[in-house]
Amino acid sequence: MTVRPGIELAGLTDVGCQRENNEDRYSYWEPASDQQFPLKGRLAVVADGMGGYEGGQEASRIAIEVIQEFYANSVTGGPRAWLLDGFQAAHNRIREYADQNPELHGMGTTCTAIALVDHLLYYAHVGDSRLYLVRDSSVSRLTHDHSYVSRLVENGLIRAEEAESHPQRHILTAALGAGNIITPESPEEPFPLESGNVLVLCTDGLWGLLNDHEIQEMVIGKDTQGICHSLVETAKKRGGPDNITVQVLRLT
Repeated sequence: MTVRPGIELAGLTDVGCQRENNEDRYSYWEPASDQQFPLKGRLAVVADGMGGYEGGQEASRIAIEVIQEFYANSVTGGPRAWLLDGFQAAHNRIREYADQNPELHGMGTTCTAIALVDHLLYYAHVGDSRLYLVRDSSVSRLTHDHSYVSRLVENGLIRAEEAESHPQRHILTAALGAGNIITPESPEEPFPLESGNVLVLCTDGLWGLLNDHEIQEMVIGKDTQGICHSLVETAKKRGGPDNITVQVLRLT
């Protein structure tokens, strides 16, 4: 796919150092039609499947494909509605697939998806993959983990610093395909971006081994491909116990 001017883009996924299969997926899409591009903009998605080798791979595949399908083909509403409709459809499709394949009971996936229309950022999120914004010398985590440990932080039982290394930090409280109802995190208003801003989408195989400040440092002075390689290689040098996936977009 040809990426239109306006961003610098790269993505990388790695099985890691201890897994045999990669249950992560990522994708990037923009419409082929120049007439559609001002309306649809750009879509980037990362997903981290769970539920065993086949279940996790299938869940993340379904999520990526269905969200892109709904976003690309919707004609009424707007970017946020298209993302949310895609998340709901993916949730339903994963549940249906598990019902048809009982051996895959418990399959599901995290998912973080962004729509970038001109310099306006829309996003939807379920699970514990993350979206970061690096702007000048600061880094902001735009998404909140749907996890057991995040609830402990919200309830004041542990400090945010403790959550990053808590042994139960990977226990999810929400995922596509899990439970009857999903409530994706998705701000009602888009987030304005500026030239030079960098967006980092990643799975927990990355952020579980690098803190926010380290992610920010690796963004500075590198092109997006260099950023992806530096982040993934650092995670692998620290043991890489999980699949590692990252997608980076820099506004130019």
